[in-house]
Amino acid sequence: MLDAIQVLIVEDDFRIAEINRQFVNRVEGFVVAGIVKTGDEALTYLRGASDLPQLILLDVYIPDVQGLDLFWTLRNEFTEIDVIMMTAANEVETIVEALRGGIFDYMVKPVDFDRFERTLLSFRNQRHLLTTKTELMQEEIDLLTGLQITSMPPREDDERLPKGIDQLTLDKIKRILQESGESGITALDAGSNVGVSRSTARRYLEYLVSIKEADAQLKYGDIGRPERKYVPWTK
Repeated sequence: MLDAIQVLIVEDDFRIAEINRQFVNRVEGFVVAGIVKTGDEALTYLRGASDLPQLILLDVYIPDVQGLDLFWTLRNEFTEIDVIMMTAANEVETIVEALRGGIFDYMVKPVDFDRFERTLLSFRNQRHLLTTKTELMQEEIDLLTGLQITSMPPREDDERLPKGIDQLTLDKIKRILQESGESGITALDAGSNVGVSRSTARRYLEYLVSIKEADAQLKYGDIGRPERKYVPWTK
């Protein structure tokens, strides 16, 4: 099992920094390593850290640096750390430069939690894939790059699927469900494995229940709160 992913927040507005901290802590598998307000503080923190964070949430508008200068310093000096931009800057020129610099994602403020959670789950899924394998199949590479093949005609199955259900994600959810066996799987676990949010995974799992390819059971946690667990249909 992977250790918690350490996240450094670079944000000069203490209110937004606190919101970001709460967002990070709400996503399983992530923990805030630190919060800094300026470029100098960020570089001092990183240069003195015995264990570097794996991810940085970075604002473009930092008071002591110009534009994306801090971003490029981070990319050049700490190549092993991934960067997600969380900023109010939505100019195409800035976005293009950040994309060319290899950011993992670019989110424009204000950011809602569902969008934030999807990004972190996708990052965790990518990190898991890259740290547990020595070779990748083309489909796995496509999953990492987010490539969508739009020129291919839709499969016959796609035309019969309800709105909000796509065949590629459905196939991945079905595979995870089958692999879970009698122990079953929760929407949170399924989403983590596939790289989608818990609510999205639940939608797919409930669809499988509706077509009798899955069965839903109640699972009681440590504090007695029931949670739906999904198992392959066997009846």
